[in-house]
Amino acid sequence: MRVLGVDPGLTRCGVGVVEGVAGRPLTMVGVGVVRTPADAELGHRLVAIEQGIEQWLDEHRPEFVAVERVFSQHNLRTVMGTAQASAVAMLCASRRGIPVALHTPSEVKAAVTGSGRADKAQVGAMVTRLLRLDAPPKPADAADALALAICHIWRAPAQNRLQQAVAAHRTLKGRTA
Repeated sequence: MRVLGVDPGLTRCGVGVVEGVAGRPLTMVGVGVVRTPADAELGHRLVAIEQGIEQWLDEHRPEFVAVERVFSQHNLRTVMGTAQASAVAMLCASRRGIPVALHTPSEVKAAVTGSGRADKAQVGAMVTRLLRLDAPPKPADAADALALAICHIWRAPAQNRLQQAVAAHRTLKGRTA
């Protein structure tokens, strides 16, 4: 399974591609950051993020895209920018028919470090260890994108089984109605 992880942000949108399956060593395929100038007009920044993500999709051809689920923050301006960048990533993937999964920050931290309260340094250290890298990816947005991809690879099999069970239940329920 090849997953593009996206840590959305207007100024720095982390992107990372990981390949592998649960229970086996994972491989980093690529990591980086799509950057936009803070003083640029919002529309131009969103187009730049779209172009950057499209390049990653073209180059790495992921089977899935995992995006950090936007959660409520105290700074409304920050959460709005994050949500807008997140929507661009989901749109780019969906336009190509690539399934999109959303993972909360605490879910990603728990999957990668064992604790949903881990800090950025702990996430970076575990990403480095899990992918057998020489050093943590910089900036932290890049490491977070890899962590999202790892989380999805590890959790997707269980999530798929749950979705199949729910669909089967609905089908059976519809037959008995």
